[in-house]
Amino acid sequence: MKFQPIALAIALSACAGVATAQQPQQQQPPQQAAQQAQQQQLTPEQQAQLQRQDADMTRAAQQVVQMIDANQAGEVWDMSTAAVKRMIPRDSFVQQITGDRQRLGAPSGRGDAVVSRSQFEAGGEVPEGIYINVAFPTRFANSEEPVRELVSFRLDEDKVWRVSGYSLR
Repeated sequence: MKFQPIALAIALSACAGVATAQQPQQQQPPQQAAQQAQQQQLTPEQQAQLQRQDADMTRAAQQVVQMIDANQAGEVWDMSTAAVKRMIPRDSFVQQITGDRQRLGAPSGRGDAVVSRSQFEAGGEVPEGIYINVAFPTRFANSEEPVRELVSFRLDEDKVWRVSGYSLR
């Protein structure tokens, strides 16, 4: 499959920082319940915007994991947000992902993506900004249980979503 650049110019809806796509849960923490209540207050147009954005970001995350599958972690770092490039050198990024993937083995299947949103203020461990996270339950050859494969995107100052992280847990 030919890779299409992930520098997606996706318009951010006014509510993207507060609405969160949720996995069904039996009991929700108070913060999640509040976020779900806010999402229920969105207009049908805003809800449609979020659904389109979720689909776009899921496709972008699928491109990232396909690149990782194809041993192209360096190329993922190359198109990452500048904040990531300041925090972690390219070689370290590639070595971490390569080591994790060697330990887990080849991916054998990915489940449905779950999209969430968050906003971080200045002064914390995570660079300030608006983020979208796409998590996949992924099965690997050397793991009996699915592993959470997470691709994160940050809305950069130029209003373009760029990769801000990849992790396995």
